[in-house]
Amino acid sequence: MSFTVSDAVLARLEKLKDKLDKEGQNLELYLDHLYESDYVNYWDYINLDALLSLQHPRTKYPDEKTFIIYHQITELYFRLIRNCIELIADEKNLSAEFFIKQMKRVNNYFRHLTDSFSIMYEGMDREQFLAFRLALMPASGFQSAQYRMIEIYSTDIHQLVSDSKRNELKTETDIEKLYAHLYWKQGATELETGKKTLTLRQFEDKYDSGFLLSIDKWKSKNLFRKYESLSAEGLNNSELKNVLREYDQLANINWNLIHYRTAARYMERKPTDIAATGGTNWQKYLPPRFQRIIFFPQLWTDDEMKNWGSN
Repeated sequence: MSFTVSDAVLARLEKLKDKLDKEGQNLELYLDHLYESDYVNYWDYINLDALLSLQHPRTKYPDEKTFIIYHQITELYFRLIRNCIELIADEKNLSAEFFIKQMKRVNNYFRHLTDSFSIMYEGMDREQFLAFRLALMPASGFQSAQYRMIEIYSTDIHQLVSDSKRNELKTETDIEKLYAHLYWKQGATELETGKKTLTLRQFEDKYDSGFLLSIDKWKSKNLFRKYESLSAEGLNNSELKNVLREYDQLANINWNLIHYRTAARYMERKPTDIAATGGTNWQKYLPPRFQRIIFFPQLWTDDEMKNWGSN
C-alpha cells in the first residue's frame, strides 16, 4: 500500500529532524517510539486514580474526608501561585505588563481560595469536626510549608518579622537571627507557658534548613525586589500598583480573616475557646491587625499600615 506525503508533513518532518540532529538524536528511532506509544488519555495524564486515593481519614466521620480534600485542593492552589511568582522571578527582561499578567493570575487564585472557604465554613457538621479533629493532633494547617514559601517569595524577610521585633531588627542582616523572630513562630507557642508547641518543633525540624536556603536564594528576586528593579515607568504603572495592593490585601488580610471566621465558628466557646489541634494561638495569630504583615509597604500610606486589617 502506498500513499503520498504532503508537503506540509514533509516540512514538519524536516523541522523535527533538524531539532533532533542538533541534540544528537535519531529521527527514525523517534518515529518508531511514536508508533509504539499508546495514546494519552485524561485519567493517566492527570494521575486521576492516584489523586483519588490520597485521602486517608483517621476516623469514621464522613466530614473528615471533606476536610482532607479541601486542604489538598488548597495546597494545589498554592502550587499555582508559586508557579506564577517563579515566572516573574526568572524573567530576564521583566516588564510591568508581564508582572501584571502573572499577578492577576495569582490574585485570581487567592480570590478562589478565599471564596472556596465556604466549603470549610458551611460544609462540615460542627460536632463531627470537633470529634475527628482530636485524631489529627498535633497536626495543624499552620504546618503548610508552601504558604511560608509564598511569603518568602513575596517580600523581604524583614517584613515577615514579628511586629513587636520588626523595628528593633530593621538593620539586622543575619538571616538566622531574623528567621528566629518570624511572625508565624509567635503563633505556635503554648498559650499558657509561651514554649514552642510540638506542632512548631515538628515543622522546624522538617523545614528550617530549606526555609533558610530559600530566604537567601530569594532575597534579591522576591516580588518586593522585582518590583523595585523596574524602570521608573514600571514603578509608576498604576495598574501594577493596584494589582500588588490587591495581592497584599488578599494574602495578608482576606485569607487570614476567613480562617479566623471559620476557626471562630467551630472553636469559639464561652467562657473558654476550644484549643487548636496544634496548640496554636489562633485568636492572636490569625487576625491581621495583630501581625501587620505587608509585602509592599511602599505602596501603602502610614495610616493604611497602622490600621492594617482593622476594617
